[in-house]
Amino acid sequence: MKFGDTFMQYLQGDQTGNLVKCAHVEYKRLNEVLKNCRSQGSASASCKNEQQKDEGNNELSSGLSQFCHCESCPLCDQIFFSELMREASHIAGCFSSRVRHLLHLHVARGIQRYKLRLRQCFKNDQQTMAEEGRMLIEYVTMNTIAIRKILKKYDKVHCSVNGNNFKSKMQAEHIELLQSPWLIELGAFYLNFDGIDGGEFSEFCSQFSCDLNGIEPVMTLTLPNSTKVEYSLTCAICLETVFNPYALSCGHLFCKLCACSAAFVLMFEGLKTASSNAKCPICREAGVYTNAVHMLELDLLLKRRCNEYWKERMAAEHAEDEKQTREYWDSRTKYAIGY
Repeated sequence: MKFGDTFMQYLQGDQTGNLVKCAHVEYKRLNEVLKNCRSQGSASASCKNEQQKDEGNNELSSGLSQFCHCESCPLCDQIFFSELMREASHIAGCFSSRVRHLLHLHVARGIQRYKLRLRQCFKNDQQTMAEEGRMLIEYVTMNTIAIRKILKKYDKVHCSVNGNNFKSKMQAEHIELLQSPWLIELGAFYLNFDGIDGGEFSEFCSQFSCDLNGIEPVMTLTLPNSTKVEYSLTCAICLETVFNPYALSCGHLFCKLCACSAAFVLMFEGLKTASSNAKCPICREAGVYTNAVHMLELDLLLKRRCNEYWKERMAAEHAEDEKQTREYWDSRTKYAIGY
């Protein structure tokens, strides 16, 4: 079965699901735009053939080569990329907000945690949460494949690299779906579920796997087309497995201690106090700290699977936090008394 038919079946099945109000890639419409462009392009090529018949074989070949390697297409570029960017942005926003809400229920703190525990005495929400997570994974993977397919088709129709370049633009705009930190959090959520319930939810988390004992710790997502996407869980600053991890707006993962050090803020102040000029140590993008995502599910996964390592890092971070706090208030006290 062609992917277009598979995607349409997915959309029809989703009309009655919980994601009915979420945006989707208009795969069929964009495909029609490319088909229309292809037919008009063929007509244009035949016209060029007729006009250049008398100009010699060399000039004819040169003209066709120029047409076949066009950099852009005025016939469909106006609506194609702008609409695809808008759809990808809406999909990324919907996915992150739904995952944030789902995980808030799972790792709730304070009074909210006790309310949820009281509710679970009368109603078990774990199956419902696992099912919603499965739908979100299917939602993001199907739309990701649709975007990749339609961009690949664009480049094939126009003999260009604009479709491939558009992927880089999506990454720069932080709407590349498979690079979302919320997808890593959702994977950790499933792996935590599988560990707690003795494999009860293994049918849901089969797309995710995690190797924390290899040379480089990674989480792996297997897409429906068998493509594997790996997420490194190594902090690029301390070169250790991330502890108390935060994902910056650019998508890169760091330990909280390392991220605070890179942003020149103290741990008790937090990343939200970082300057808008502070840059990511990897990609050098500025202003990526204030909206950093605290990866609570990933931290919980590391705590359960690498408990000794987690305890060791916890003690070290606590000692560093106390040291920074003491030095800060000592300096403030000396300044206040004029010492």
